[in-house]
Amino acid sequence: MVMSAEQEHPKKAFGWAARDSSGIFSPFKFSRRETGEKDVMFKVLYCGICHSDLHMAKNDWGISTYPLVPGHEIVGVVTDVGSKVQKFNVGDKVGVGSMVGSCTSCENCTNNLENYCPEWIITFGAKYYDGTPTYGGYSDIMVANEHFVVRIPETLPLDGAAPLLCAGITTYSPLRYFGLDKPGMHVGVVGLGGLGHVAVKFAKAMGVKVTVISTSPNKKDEAIEHLCADSFLVIHDEDQMQAAMGTLDGIIDTVSAVHPLLPLIGLLKSHGKLVMVGAPEKPLELPVFPLLVGRKIVAGSGIGGMKETQEMIDFAAKHSITADIEVIPMDYVNIAMERLLKGDVRYRFVIDIGNTLKSTL
Repeated sequence: MVMSAEQEHPKKAFGWAARDSSGIFSPFKFSRRETGEKDVMFKVLYCGICHSDLHMAKNDWGISTYPLVPGHEIVGVVTDVGSKVQKFNVGDKVGVGSMVGSCTSCENCTNNLENYCPEWIITFGAKYYDGTPTYGGYSDIMVANEHFVVRIPETLPLDGAAPLLCAGITTYSPLRYFGLDKPGMHVGVVGLGGLGHVAVKFAKAMGVKVTVISTSPNKKDEAIEHLCADSFLVIHDEDQMQAAMGTLDGIIDTVSAVHPLLPLIGLLKSHGKLVMVGAPEKPLELPVFPLLVGRKIVAGSGIGGMKETQEMIDFAAKHSITADIEVIPMDYVNIAMERLLKGDVRYRFVIDIGNTLKSTL
């Protein structure tokens, strides 16, 4: 299988891949395409680890193909550009997030919502236009069409910016789209993990009052003192929850574990919006009556289009927003995945690809 991967494209590449649903990673030689006329090639310096990388490595969603090179929070420096590339030059700092392709012509694509294109191509574990597999950022180089590349402003450190390409846009987009970005509004953030902590930072930068909602009382000091949340609710504390009923304009729910929605719906004001950005593996129970009596909305949101992703990165640079990260070497990835499974990270692992990915080519 390695031989066939190497034969597909002329540009030698090196990374770490999972070979089967054990999800164990090991060094992997493969290949990238040469830089096409609209392509940007860049040396990968950092890549964040998202929980979906773990799900895909273990085939939890039943869609994985192997060998699998994950990573969709990818940042680096441009080394080559195609003849028709207009937005980037060699030496630019750039990033690639969750997608590397879309149909470009459907209603979503023409409205800068490529993330909702029925034919969107995810950064790893999919098939590209030419039928070859897409490989992600746990690798030394990346090639992508310039449309799916974002510019990283000079003021943003690359390691802390990497998770914004998934965790950042996943929380920024619903705050903007659902109008939860107005100064003086009161928004809840459920779960203080990789997505949740960035949601708090974005909401605060927008001038919004933020309440963190968690099952872990020990996260209160972190939420209020470090992330500057205005208040903290323990979801199992009935007195706290009762006192906060009907106080929130909206909630960004980042939790991917199965959890009850009724207490969250109760926290919303009339016309309030509960926006799901986590992806529980099993269906959640949705009581309808509490929605009727307050004309409340339960909605979903997935990443963002390329225009909005660039807007998000620029907003982060303006407000000095980065993810809180633990930088790790490439050969630590298997331990990192075990820790991620236990929730033992504050709040995002970022692989130092540039300094620690040692090629044996």
